[in-house]
Amino acid sequence: MRIGIITVSDRSARGERADLSGPAIEELILAQGWEVSQMDIVPDELEDLIDILSSWADSGELDIILTTGGTGFSPRDITPEATMQVVERETPGLTEAMRAASLSVTPHAMMSRAAAGIRRRTLIVNLPGSPRGAVENLNVILPVFEHGVALLSDDPGAEAGHRKV
Repeated sequence: MRIGIITVSDRSARGERADLSGPAIEELILAQGWEVSQMDIVPDELEDLIDILSSWADSGELDIILTTGGTGFSPRDITPEATMQVVERETPGLTEAMRAASLSVTPHAMMSRAAAGIRRRTLIVNLPGSPRGAVENLNVILPVFEHGVALLSDDPGAEAGHRKV
């Protein structure tokens, strides 16, 4: 699978703070044996994020785009809004599963505004901005990625993947 990772952070985009979440996500993706094809850091700017999400999804070069950051209550947190403007179909089960699992770790999980959806044949998922939160949430949904990508690519064997884990 070909994965793109976008860190959404004003401070990291300006070079004022190291991006720790993007590399943490990359490490987990590589451990699955998947490919991280693209990585970028963008500021919390709605149009910038819409542009990169659209461009990456429309390129046909990525199966999944993971964002990290910008999903909270801060006035600059615009990642879910950008995502919802880009996706053609929502995938609420992914964000519901992440929030449900995270609630066993922290009550702050209910404050996540993360979104997820599909644009063309690319799945886009918002993850929290902290390295720990991003990795914990990603671990929740990793088991369905291969099957989801197979379905998106019209793989004839995809329907055989409906099984209990």
